[in-house]
Amino acid sequence: MRVYEMSAAAGLGSWKPAERPTPEPGRGQVLVRLRAASLNYRDLLIAQGQYPFAVVLSCLDSRQPVEILFDQGIGDLFVARVAGNYCPVDLLGSTEFATKVAGAKLVVVLGHTECGAIKGACDNVQLGNLTTVMHALQPAVDEAPDPGGERTSKNKKFVLAVTETNVRRTVAGIRVNSPILRDLEQSGQIKIVGAMYDIATGEVTFIQ
Repeated sequence: MRVYEMSAAAGLGSWKPAERPTPEPGRGQVLVRLRAASLNYRDLLIAQGQYPFAVVLSCLDSRQPVEILFDQGIGDLFVARVAGNYCPVDLLGSTEFATKVAGAKLVVVLGHTECGAIKGACDNVQLGNLTTVMHALQPAVDEAPDPGGERTSKNKKFVLAVTETNVRRTVAGIRVNSPILRDLEQSGQIKIVGAMYDIATGEVTFIQ
């Protein structure tokens, strides 16, 4: 499913990234850039409230810019980010707020190809507090179907299988661990869906 076909599920638009050079900025330049962007968007901020129609649980990866990907602007989406796009309790509570309190109608768990967190989990990486993330992703590694070949990050088919398994597990976990979200979905007030973003093509595919 291409990005613009997401309208069938949530009325979201489409966007294809243009190729452009991206010189590496210095630390001072980064701060100036962010300050300038803040000033440019100040007049567009919604000061009287927010009414996003969807919540997107996304990976931390910088190549997955959710608002740009779905052609949405300020105030259109709640976006929660964590490496590996799993759903710890604090993000679960945030999603409950976004739907039950703020009125969002769609919850999307958005994984992506070439995910570094998933690759780390495939290789059982241990690194400071990141180890907690690896432990959270490990069940997806264990449960992923065998595509053939070694079950490490060197096997792209295995990494993809783990990524998709993780999306499915996260969707299922949201329903199990949040009676609020489960009841909202069962009563037809929201939808909870999984999706995969291909960073090479810019396409989003929904996972059944």
